[in-house]
This record gives sequence, C-alpha cells and structure tokens, in this order.
Amino acid sequence: MSPFRWNLWGGRDRDRPPLPKGGGPAPGSTRWATAARWSRLAVLIVAMTLAESARAAESHDAGGHAAAPAAAIEPLPVKPYTLPVEMVRTLQLLQDRIAQGSGPAHTGQRALLAHAEDRMRALEPDAWADPVNIRAAVTFALGGGGPALLRHILASAKVPAESTPLVLGSLAFLEGREKEARTLLTKIDAASVPVGLGAQLALTQSALVVRDDPAQSIRLLDLARLLAPGTLVEEGALRREIFVLAQGNDLAKFEALAIQYLRRFRHSVYAGNFRQRFAAALTRLDFGTDAGRFARLQAMLDEIEPDGRRDLYLLVARAALDQGKNATAVFAAERTVTLTEPGTVAAVRARLYRAAALVVVDGRFEESVETLRMTDRSVLAPADRDLLDAALATAREIRDVPGVPAVAPLPPVPTQVVAREVPTPSAIARAQGAIDQIDDLMRKSGR
Repeated sequence: MSPFRWNLWGGRDRDRPPLPKGGGPAPGSTRWATAARWSRLAVLIVAMTLAESARAAESHDAGGHAAAPAAAIEPLPVKPYTLPVEMVRTLQLLQDRIAQGSGPAHTGQRALLAHAEDRMRALEPDAWADPVNIRAAVTFALGGGGPALLRHILASAKVPAESTPLVLGSLAFLEGREKEARTLLTKIDAASVPVGLGAQLALTQSALVVRDDPAQSIRLLDLARLLAPGTLVEEGALRREIFVLAQGNDLAKFEALAIQYLRRFRHSVYAGNFRQRFAAALTRLDFGTDAGRFARLQAMLDEIEPDGRRDLYLLVARAALDQGKNATAVFAAERTVTLTEPGTVAAVRARLYRAAALVVVDGRFEESVETLRMTDRSVLAPADRDLLDAALATAREIRDVPGVPAVAPLPPVPTQVVAREVPTPSAIARAQGAIDQIDDLMRKSGR
C-alpha cells in the first residue's frame, strides 16, 4: 500500500487512500507522527514567508522607493439649491411630520407658508426665468401656498414659454376656474417632471377629472402615491383614493387601501376627518348584505388603537341608522360595547344605537323598548336624544299594530323633532378643525 501523503496544511490530497474508520492514523502510530510533523512544518513555512514579506516592504520604504500617498479625493461640484427650492424642501419636511401626526408641525405650517412666500416674492424678477424656480413655486402653491405667489410670478413677465401653461393652469385651479385648469394641466405628464412637482401635479389632476373619469382619477392618485411615498402628498392621495373607490363600489381595493392608511397614517393630523368620512363610506357599501363582509370590516378596524376603534364603530353605527342599514348598525354597536367600560357615555350610546336598530326586528321588540326606557338621557348629546325620542315613537307605532303584545305606556314624543346630525367624538372634532389647505383645494372635486 502506498504511504499517506499530506499537503502543506496537514490535509489529505485527493489521491490519498481513504482513512480507516477511526478517522485517520491512530494517535501515536508512525503515520500519525509523520502527519503531525508535516503540519508543523507547513505552519512554520507560512510564518517565515509572511515575515520575509514584511522585511522586504520595510527595506523598500527605507530606500526611498515608497509609493506616494494617494491624492485627496476632490468633492464633486454640487450646484447649491436656489431659494425657492430650499423653501419648498423645508415645507415638505414639515408636512411629512404632519402626516405622521405632529400637532406642532401643523401649527407651524401657516407661519412657514407666509415666511416662504415673503422671501420668494422678494427675489429679483430674473429669478423666475429659471425653470427650476418656476417648478418650485408651482409645487409650493399647489402644496398649500395658494395663488398669490403665482400671480406675482406672472406679473414679472419672466416666465419661460415652456413653463407658462403649468403656471397658468395651476393658478386657474387655485382660483376655482376648473375648466381652464383642466384644459391646461391635464396635457402635462406628471411622470415626466421632477418627482416633487409630479406628485403634487398628479394629485391636482385627479381632482380635476374625478367627476368625469373616476378611473383616470384613481390612476393619477396611484401615481401620486408612487412618486411621493411616506409624504403628506401620499397621505392625501391615499385618503382621497379610498373614497373614490367607495363611490365606485370597488370593495377589494377599498379594503386594501383602507388597511394601508390605518396602518401607516392613523396618527396623521387629518386622520380624524378621514375616520368620519370612512364611517359614512362603510355604510354606503352596505356590509350588511354579506355576512363575510363583517369579518373584513372588523379586520380593517382592528388596525386602529382601541379608543379610536371604539369611536369609529360608534360613527359607523350611527351613520348606518341614519341610512336604514340596521344589520350594520347592530354589528357596529355590539363591537363598541366590547370596547367600552359599562356605564360610560360610549356604552350608553352603543346600547341606544343597538336598541334603535332592533326595535323593528321580530322578536326583539320588548328587549329593545326596555333598553330605550332605561337609557340615561342626561348623558346624551342633543342629536342622540332626538334619536332616542324617534326610536320610542317608532315603538309606540309598532305597539298599536294588531297582534303586537301590549307594553307599558311609552314616554311622550316631542311634537317636533329637529334634524339629526351624526355626533362627533371630541377627539375627532379637534382633528376635524385641523384640515389644511390640501383638503380645501381637493374639495373642488365635489367629493
């Protein structure tokens, strides 16, 4: 048998016979001793080679032949941002904080808008010959700055011809001249301009076409979200798109985007306004026509913190009552009860809504009337007291129908009941008052 052969690292060559079952030569054997000597020799050779290389390098340096130190890398020339661009970038950073729920950022936005406009109006007229500044000014105006700066820019008579339709169309939109704005702005490809302007332009274009072409409006809102992820523009586009989808009864995408909004922007300053409109949209979709939809509705609302979820279920229950969607009202009211402490105002309201919806359901009349009688009127808002009176009046009419069991006399109903409004929780009322200029502009869409 040929002897074992070992490489410099002590390992087996590929042509070496396989080791015996013990994993190699037995310790203490001649073969084991030979392998160990070769391993130590290999380590010694490597160490000597490294030491020799180090001495050679030192000798080379001592002889004055060392390589020259690498030259410092000069920074690439970067053109500084112009003032309008800096102002818009600062505004966008502030608005992104608003989208994440910063109240101080929302409070400071008005002051920043005024300061930025003053500084840009103080620029020399020649500044507006630069298309970069024009794009920044239009982004500023559409993002909440309003039309005053664009009027000032047009008065300078320095606007380049290729930028004139953009400025005129944006000014027309901000001044409420929608037909002219649609003619000028819809010809511009929002994907072909810088993303900051493109996202804001797509949001504006979607408002101009939503009545005539909801599908195109949705495509533009998708583009706005794609161009400006994580920004206030995306928050506004997502919020708007959800309600366009609700009007078109596109339930699958409505659910997907609603969950996305509630996960990513539930702390937005504008989330209160969103939740109230969202509750109305849910009832318009009539989740009561499909039992499976209740599970999807619950999955959407489970994305919200318990207090916000409770308020939203209350809104859904009340809106459903006003629209005659009793199954949805009962579901939302019962979910509210699970999220409230007994005896709280929210619990009283939830039980009222549930009883008002069930009073017309066979077999639930007496139970519902008893709940209505036991409701503490003193803790209810005026609109809910009106609802209680209307539910009792309905019960009285049902009691007088032949075949319905007699019940004790019901309280008198006022001769005149004022029109009811959906009550708004205090947290939502505060958020509603914080709607910014973007929402003001988008109301022109008629939604």
